[in-house]
Amino acid sequence: MHRSAHVDTFARDRLPPPEQWPELLFELPSLQFPERLNCASELLDAWVAQGQGDRTCLTGSRHHWTYAQLQAEANRIAHVLVQDMGVVPGNRVLLRGGNSPMLAACWFAIQKAGAIAVATMPLLRAKELGQIIAKAQVTHALCDAALGAELAQAQTDHPVLQRVVHYHGEGADGLEALAAGKPAQFSNVDTASDDVCLIAFTSGTTGQPKGTMHFHRDVMAICRCWPPHCLRATADDVFIGSPPLAFTFGLGGLVLFPMSVGASSVLLEKATPDVLLGAIAQHRATVCFTAPTSYRAMAAQVAQHDLRSLRKCVSAGEALPAATRALWKEATGIELIDGIGATEMLHIFISHDEAGARPGATGRVVPGYQACVLDDEGQVLPAGRIGRLAVKGPTGCRYLDDERQRQYVLKGWNLTGDAYLQDADGYFVYQARTDDMIISGGYNIAGPEVESALLAHPAVAECGVIGQPDEERGQVVKAFVVLRPGHEAGPDLVRQLQDYVKATIAPYKYPRAIEFLPSLPRTETGKLQRFRLRQP
Repeated sequence: MHRSAHVDTFARDRLPPPEQWPELLFELPSLQFPERLNCASELLDAWVAQGQGDRTCLTGSRHHWTYAQLQAEANRIAHVLVQDMGVVPGNRVLLRGGNSPMLAACWFAIQKAGAIAVATMPLLRAKELGQIIAKAQVTHALCDAALGAELAQAQTDHPVLQRVVHYHGEGADGLEALAAGKPAQFSNVDTASDDVCLIAFTSGTTGQPKGTMHFHRDVMAICRCWPPHCLRATADDVFIGSPPLAFTFGLGGLVLFPMSVGASSVLLEKATPDVLLGAIAQHRATVCFTAPTSYRAMAAQVAQHDLRSLRKCVSAGEALPAATRALWKEATGIELIDGIGATEMLHIFISHDEAGARPGATGRVVPGYQACVLDDEGQVLPAGRIGRLAVKGPTGCRYLDDERQRQYVLKGWNLTGDAYLQDADGYFVYQARTDDMIISGGYNIAGPEVESALLAHPAVAECGVIGQPDEERGQVVKAFVVLRPGHEAGPDLVRQLQDYVKATIAPYKYPRAIEFLPSLPRTETGKLQRFRLRQP
């Protein structure tokens, strides 16, 4: 560890012991980082210093900023953090708001001040915010005025949160008013490359979020692995998408990656499929990031929008069904770039480019990372065998003061909790979450495979598959199905769907139970919450 710039050493003091860390790899020439590094200097200030400050950077409903304008706003907010709020390097600063240029400016201001950003999903309630505040001992917060009520309640319950300042408001004590009188220049704190700069909380598909700690060099590392090798965006691209910036998929895809190449990004506070399609057409967006469910919903509406500007589409957040890939390509002519990442790893580590796409496969390991499939004893399995996905690279799991660190790291590998097989060509094929494998009558059945079969049926809009306890078989496959308009739930449709699955994949995998629902439970990032489907 290098000499830290943190005055408040809470985060560094609560890193896992070194023997519990995964092995870190810095073999690529682009991953040779200096001891002193501040990601705001690299991603924002460097463009202005190079004379590129007039390039468009961020567009939202309230602001349209160049790189120079974003830098000036972030610098003024950094002064507010230090002078008005009393933030010192190493303090945790909670961010609460929908995607917007102002939220991004706050994120960069926190980095400049040498503090630690703790971004939170806009839909979180006081209880959930309180858990994050308590776990990370958050002392300061910048919050969208429209979302202040739940945070105020959380602050009442957790007085460790001393100071909250609101933005997007009118008051004289609001962030904009405080920042208006500050200088547009700020001397960034000379942080170490391995100083913690963000704590990202897992999105809670299991119901138990964990805090993952990432360094300044981690932020730069993810910009130098997947984007240049799989995305290959240019400075002329216009990024757009739906994932919240509190989700590392969104932070990377909508802020870090575009700014790493000098491109621009459109930040939408609400990005439902119909809004996202309209915004792509309006802003002539070229690169889109969203989840498989959103691509599936958008495919039906593509004809109503001019999407000729769109050239690259990235899917992550959950497994991409082959039927959804085909549906999107049929509607747009664009091959989806699929990828798997993890909050613990910060971003995507297995993926492909358009030319390397294979239906049903996530892709190959991203340069800079290594991956394999392990058995229960931690031994590497041969091609074609299902086991636990294991990965290592320049980023890796470091939970904030959490015993679950021991479960995530094994023999230097990060265990993502996903069941995969690797085929003879090196492609990784998703099977299920390791706790979502269904064992029925001695057969191992991957829920996502059954979901993919069901999604190919014209009556099915969405579905989720789980294992339901059964005395005779141990478990049986149960499907929860959301129907498309014009289809009627009932015994006849149940039989149709069961027969369809039997004809599509091995008959023993068919859902013996089907329940129709108006909607499926999902996290704010679009991930299906199967644990909620298992609850009576």
